[in-house]
Amino acid sequence: MQAPILPSSRLAQVRYEIRGALAQRAREIEAAGHVVLKLNIGNPGRFGFRAPAHLLDAFSSRLPDSDGYCHEQGLEEAREAIAAQQRARGAHVVDIERVFVGNGVSELIDLSLRSVLEPGDEVLLPSPDYPLWSAATILNGGVPRYYACPAARSHLPDADEIDTLCNSRTRAIVLINPNNPTGAVYPRELLAAIVEVAARRNLLLFCDEIYHGILYDDARFTPLASLTGELPCLSFGGLSKVHRVCGWRAGWLSLSGSIKRVAPLQHALQLLAALRLCANVPAQWAIAPALNGPDTISALIAPGGRLHASRQAAIASVARSEFLEMVAPRGALYAFPAVRSDALPDFDDTEFALRLLEEEHALVVPGSSFNLHNSRHFRITLLPQADVISDVFARIERMLARTAQIRARRVA
Repeated sequence: MQAPILPSSRLAQVRYEIRGALAQRAREIEAAGHVVLKLNIGNPGRFGFRAPAHLLDAFSSRLPDSDGYCHEQGLEEAREAIAAQQRARGAHVVDIERVFVGNGVSELIDLSLRSVLEPGDEVLLPSPDYPLWSAATILNGGVPRYYACPAARSHLPDADEIDTLCNSRTRAIVLINPNNPTGAVYPRELLAAIVEVAARRNLLLFCDEIYHGILYDDARFTPLASLTGELPCLSFGGLSKVHRVCGWRAGWLSLSGSIKRVAPLQHALQLLAALRLCANVPAQWAIAPALNGPDTISALIAPGGRLHASRQAAIASVARSEFLEMVAPRGALYAFPAVRSDALPDFDDTEFALRLLEEEHALVVPGSSFNLHNSRHFRITLLPQADVISDVFARIERMLARTAQIRARRVA
């Protein structure tokens, strides 16, 4: 009998539980005839959000012009709009030659890490992180090292801690702002301190800014490239979240910094972009209208808006809970509650998520799925209506109450 074909050993270190075993079990429960409330993925189209009309018009009207490959870096008019946005934000020397359009930010994260990493190079990542960053680092031969963003610090990093993690193999610092999964929005002063570390250590900066326009209350977004000057910085954005068209797979990265320092990286990115031919063409026609057209997100995040109401439902539910605590999300599409240690000392976030799915038919993502050690957290998306958010938290409360009762009987 011939041996099975074994996958790469690197995959053994990769996890993506957002679409992993729990999601598969949810599908099995649905197949058995049950309704599962799925709060595991930030996918606006699955929760009734529709593409803005002016983007649909741009998409559909240019389909006759979309049959062929485009430039490997993307349509010129799309890149011009992205470069103009970045310059308006204060990015240093960004033109269309420094903009790359991809099949979502996910592809560009992989492509950009591939362009710079040698085997064993270290990348500093937040913990918790969006796990694609860890996966792409590993799959491109790098080593993730994590800087803490604990709830006790409002899920913000510490620049001095990041500095202490640097060594001769450190290649880059990754920031996710506004943050997924925590909803943290990084203050300008903190970003400036991290930029100072990168400059002193000669490190490349990556900033995932896909949620840049989704902010609550008085939160303010500071583009990282507005602070980096001549320091090389890759900034990532796209249509998926602010413009609610995840399925269109239209993301971009812009490269800022001094011409001399970034030229080799720019050439490497161009080569890798050419190897995958080009990004999805039809969706690219919507990029310029999205960046230059009407604002369609502010009404959703302001008081009275749907996302604002869902966030408030999560905050109120946690405030009523006997078991939960949470730093209120200031941006993005997620809440990241935790089960209090005094309420349930022996808590296992993966067991909790599985029991919640089996017993209450609600699907959330354990905090450990985001490379958070000893997690007591779980992530939910804020995309459902407020009443659904409240319902899920009621189910969570029932399940935790049963857990507490069982534990009390065991202790007695």
